[in-house]
Amino acid sequence: MRDFGLMDLDEPFTNLLTQGMVLNEIFYRKTESGRLDYFNPADVEVRLDDNRLRTGAILKSDGQPVASGGIGTMSKSKNNGVDPQALIERYGADTARLFIMFASPPEQTLEWSDAGVEGSFRFLKRMWTFAANALEQEIKPMAEKLTKDIPDSLSPEHRNALLQIHLLIKQANFDLNKHQFNTVASAAMKMLNVLDSADVRVSITNRPPVMGNQPQRIENELELARYNRAWMTWHGLGILLRLLSPITPHICDHLWRELGYGDDILQAPWPEPDPVALQQDEVELVVQVNGKLRGHIQVPVNADRGEVEQAALADENVRRFTAGQTIKKVIIVPGRLVNIVVS
Repeated sequence: MRDFGLMDLDEPFTNLLTQGMVLNEIFYRKTESGRLDYFNPADVEVRLDDNRLRTGAILKSDGQPVASGGIGTMSKSKNNGVDPQALIERYGADTARLFIMFASPPEQTLEWSDAGVEGSFRFLKRMWTFAANALEQEIKPMAEKLTKDIPDSLSPEHRNALLQIHLLIKQANFDLNKHQFNTVASAAMKMLNVLDSADVRVSITNRPPVMGNQPQRIENELELARYNRAWMTWHGLGILLRLLSPITPHICDHLWRELGYGDDILQAPWPEPDPVALQQDEVELVVQVNGKLRGHIQVPVNADRGEVEQAALADENVRRFTAGQTIKKVIIVPGRLVNIVVS
């Protein structure tokens, strides 16, 4: 393009991402002439004993043994590639994309695994089921009342879930800029775990929240509890689908429409961590005794030095290692750790 006068740059790119190779097992037989005949892994059956230990492999078509050449780069010459069309027909394109993105960072080698493909399929199936149930049981009944604003009346469990989701978004966006797509996929999986956790799904009849600043047309505490749960699910799914959409576009676009977020997920803004959601009332600190980990404590974010020191010294596990010892000094690294020096 430079030589044709279409641009005046010698190097138009700022970064080169060299992708790693995809690996798979190599199976072969040696012919009488000494030539090697290679067989595709899909045509080979691996034999296992009662302890699930490998005993050999046979060709499915004739039942005769084949040798393994170990793991090697997928290639036509070794006949160890995977047919994408067969994979798409069995699992769908999104499953194939998710497995490839999740299994390895893009610059490293990826060892193909049928079990890994199955795992990716199970995750997408779980996300689909969760979204479908949430739509019918939580989101639809509250659809007209759901707002974008974070409710002041969220329970501690829901507020912690909100914090976890926005921390995951913060980390995922950082990893995305580094092309670490596997950890972005992992963040999406962790988000679903948060939304499907017992804390978020906690019975609304057992822990009604205290009435406070709540959306309009909420008539009682039980309805407010239902609203908070529906809002947390709706808010979290909206973030999850946008984060996962570049990896699994088909399922995310469909769920985006079904859940009522809009007509096109590609037109939605990319999720960013909300400073309000990231606010914490408490922080967890590591407690060490003479530099060795001995416990964890939860203290208010605005706790002064005396409160932090008192909480650390009062921890039951820490007391076992300080009993009978002389405390020489207490070192506090704000927001991170407490180190108690004893002699």
